[in-house]
Amino acid sequence: MTESPHRHSYSTIHTLVQANDLLGIRSNAADSPKSPASLAAGHVSASDADDEQAGTYPAAILDSGNTVNVTHPTVEIWPPEAAKRRTVSGCGVTVEDVQSTGRGKIQYRFRAPIHLLVMYERGERRSGDSFVEGLPRSALRNLARKLTFVPADYQYNEWYEPSADTRRLHFYFDPAELRIQSSLLSRPFAPHLFFDDATLWQTALKLRGLIDSSASRDPHYLDALSRLLVHELVRFNLGLGGFRPTIRGGLAPWQQRLVSRYIREHFSERIPTAVVARLVGLSRFHFCRTFKQSFGTTPHRYQTNCRIEQAKVLLVGCARSVTDIGLTVGFSTSASFATAFRRATGFSPSEYRRERCFGPSQEPLDESRLG
Repeated sequence: MTESPHRHSYSTIHTLVQANDLLGIRSNAADSPKSPASLAAGHVSASDADDEQAGTYPAAILDSGNTVNVTHPTVEIWPPEAAKRRTVSGCGVTVEDVQSTGRGKIQYRFRAPIHLLVMYERGERRSGDSFVEGLPRSALRNLARKLTFVPADYQYNEWYEPSADTRRLHFYFDPAELRIQSSLLSRPFAPHLFFDDATLWQTALKLRGLIDSSASRDPHYLDALSRLLVHELVRFNLGLGGFRPTIRGGLAPWQQRLVSRYIREHFSERIPTAVVARLVGLSRFHFCRTFKQSFGTTPHRYQTNCRIEQAKVLLVGCARSVTDIGLTVGFSTSASFATAFRRATGFSPSEYRRERCFGPSQEPLDESRLG
């Protein structure tokens, strides 16, 4: 277990031959390593960062003249002085805390033979763009409490102009270690951009707490949490879901099932809250309170999410107009549909359809945004 606070990261090739051999991950033979000494001698230029992109792996992290060796790639951040970075490493998992208080443009890049989970604890952006290979781009502005998963050897690019202080955590997973630790690993990992998962989030928060706590000096506790996060990530990838604790004061399980089924069957209709409350024998006030305790959102937001999910299916699976789809899933106007869809996904309905039907652009981000 190592702990290394640092402000600047410098990139060089550090090929993980053992991981590649174990997993058969594709590699680019054209990549040519640069020496750590040549990078430590000065700042990485924007053109160097562009040339390295996904094939670059930090060989060392420099902090106040001290060198701390690392054995895996980390997310490249440009400009490097824009963020304060600290790490702790456990059993097959490295946790990196990244904080920024500036308001200038920040860019993140990553592509490596290891998995990456990004946890956005705090963050709002005035503008920006997020891309994970295989998924549509997103311009979602409020990133707080979102998660992004980048499988090994997938491209991840992101830039934004923050409107507030940001804190995000990077969890790096060794694929070989995942195979050893989890017997559930039966299919390849899929990419996910800006998703919610309460089980993963709670475990990630505990690992984040180790960075600020003396408990990070306890390798057994760190390794236990690391193994737990690995298993929860595998279960999420398999669609098994986490183990949700019983919430005191919330709806009973039968009430949750009844309410959820009713809203999903009638999501395109106007559903008065009082009607759903009567289904489970509660007053409107008590129902709203217990519903949020159980589902983590309001009945209205839950219904809107159902509409958005069905709209996604229709946008990709049929040739009907955007306006027609909006009306079909229950929105009164195309404007209200577009507003709700963009708030939930970061895309307009037309952008979502175009990206999913014709594929996301594989071109790198506009380098003029690097500042």
